[in-house]
Amino acid sequence: MARMPAAPAYRPEPRFFDLGADYGDAVEAAAFPENRLRFRNDRAAATVGLETLTDAEWVAYFGRFEPLPGQPGPVAMRYHGHQFRTYNPDLGDGRGFLAAQVRADDGRLLDLGTKGSGTTPWSRGGDGRLTLKGGVREVLAAEMLEALGVPTSRAFSLIETGEELQRGDEPSPTRSAVLVRLSYSHVRFGTFQRAAYIGRPDMIEALVEHARSLYHRDVTAGDTPGFLRAVVEASARLAARWVAAGFVHGVLNTDNLNVTGESFDYGPWRFLPHYEPGFTAAYFDQFGLYAFARQPEAVFWALTQLGGALKTVADAEPLTDALNGFGPAYIRELRTAFAARLGVVSLGEAADQRLLDTTLALLRQGGEALRWEPLFHDWFGGFASSARALGGPRGKLYQGEAFDAFRLALFEHEPDRPERLEHPVFAAAGPEEMLIDEVEAIWAAIDDGDDWRPFHDKVARVRRAGEAWRLSGG
Repeated sequence: MARMPAAPAYRPEPRFFDLGADYGDAVEAAAFPENRLRFRNDRAAATVGLETLTDAEWVAYFGRFEPLPGQPGPVAMRYHGHQFRTYNPDLGDGRGFLAAQVRADDGRLLDLGTKGSGTTPWSRGGDGRLTLKGGVREVLAAEMLEALGVPTSRAFSLIETGEELQRGDEPSPTRSAVLVRLSYSHVRFGTFQRAAYIGRPDMIEALVEHARSLYHRDVTAGDTPGFLRAVVEASARLAARWVAAGFVHGVLNTDNLNVTGESFDYGPWRFLPHYEPGFTAAYFDQFGLYAFARQPEAVFWALTQLGGALKTVADAEPLTDALNGFGPAYIRELRTAFAARLGVVSLGEAADQRLLDTTLALLRQGGEALRWEPLFHDWFGGFASSARALGGPRGKLYQGEAFDAFRLALFEHEPDRPERLEHPVFAAAGPEEMLIDEVEAIWAAIDDGDDWRPFHDKVARVRRAGEAWRLSGG
C-alpha cells in the first residue's frame, strides 16, 4: 500500500457515496500486467493537493487504484440514458468508476473518475478496457477545450497497461490504457432517468437535493424547477462554448450530459476545419443527429428528458417554464462566447448579435479557404489586430461585403485586455489547432516508434495558447 505524504491541500470528501447502494456498486479495478505512466496532469493535481505524489505513488493510486486516504473505494455508478434518442435501460459505468471525491482549492467538489479500469456489473459483455489511442485523444481534447474556455473535465492521468485489445473499428490488436479524469460531477441526466424508470421518486428527490446542495447552492432546498433551471443555464453555456470553439462532441446521449454543464467523455470528437453546420464527429452518426450546428438542439432534447424524469416529483408547468429558458440562455451565452473568442468587450444584445451574425457570415463565405480557428487568431483583440490580420497569410481572404460587415461589427467593440496581444502566440502566422490529421500524426508517432515527444509538445503548446487567450476555465 502506497503512503501519501502529508498534503494539507488534499481534502477528501466522498459525498456521492453517502447516497447509498441504490446509486452505485462497489467494484475493484482490473489487475493490469503493466503500469507505465504516460501523462500526469500536475497543473490539475495542484488544485486538489495531489501534485506532491511521486510517480510510484501516482501509479499506485491511479494505475492500481489503491484507495486514496479518506476514500471508501471505487463505485460503478448506475444510470440509464437515451442513446441517439433510443432509451437504453442497460447502461451504467461499464468500464469506469468513481474513484474519489475531493475539494478543490476554490472550494468546489471534484470527482476523480476512470475510463478503462476494468469490468463492472454494467459492462454488458465488454472488456471494460480503453485503448491507448482513445486515452491519448481524450487528453488532447480536454486540454484544447480547457484552453479555449469550455467547461470541461480535465484529463488527470493516463497510464499504459500492457494489454493487447481487439477492436472492430481500428487496427487490432492495439495498446491499452487507463484514464482518470477530474470533473465537477458524474451525476448524469441518465442518473435521474434510471430512478424514474424504476419508479423511485424518493431516489429522484435525493438526487435533486444531492446535486443542488453540492453544485447549485443558489437554488433553495426543495425547489426542483429551480434546480432544473440551473442545469438548463449551465447546459446552455456549455453548448454555446462548444459552438464558439468549433467543437463537435460526437455523442450527446443523456448519459454524456451532467448536472454541472461540464463537457466530458471524449470519444469520436472533432474540431471544425472550417464552417460546416452539418459536420459530424462520429462515423456512426449517419443522420447527423449530433452534427456541429445541431448540438444545441441535442442538448435541449436531453434536457427535456431530464425534465420528464423530474416530473415525477414536481409540477409540469414550472418545469416547462425552466426548459423554455434554454433558447434565450443559449443565444445570450453564444453572443458572450463569440465576443470572448474575438478578444473584445461585450457591448450588449444588439451589438453582440451583429458581431455574432457577421462572424458566422464571414466564415460561411470563406468556405474551406478560411478555417475556423485562424479567423479568431487573426482578429483577436478586434481593431487592434487589423494590421496583423490584413498583412498576414490570410489577408487576401478578408475582403468583400461579408468582411466589411464583420469589420464594422467588430470595430464597434473595444479590445478586451489588449495587452494579451503582446504574447508571442499572436506573433505566429497561425493559431494552435487540434485538427484530426495532427491528432492522427501524434498517435502514429506513439504507435510506430513509442515516440511521445509530439504528444507532450502539443500539450505544452496548447497550454501556452490558453495562457495567451487567458480563457482557460472561464
